[in-house]
Amino acid sequence: MAIIVTFLLGLGNFAWHTAVIQSGHRMISDVQPASLRIIRLISLSLEFMLLCLALYAVKSGHTAWVWAYISYSAINGGAAWLIVSRRI
Repeated sequence: MAIIVTFLLGLGNFAWHTAVIQSGHRMISDVQPASLRIIRLISLSLEFMLLCLALYAVKSGHTAWVWAYISYSAINGGAAWLIVSRRI
């Protein structure tokens, strides 16, 4: 069950990340297009590595990592919501 929760949170993190990049927020639109492609690739790769590490830790029996990843996802989702809704 913990692996499923972690995986679903990972999907959510990728969706939030993509929504922020496609939001057209001034923070994103001020970046040069070539730089934005590189930043997007690096940031999505980092997101993927975090998901893989969390899944590996949970699979190895370190269930505390589920709570750590839930916390990370909550912060990530909250920040994405603030950016996409233009509250910041």
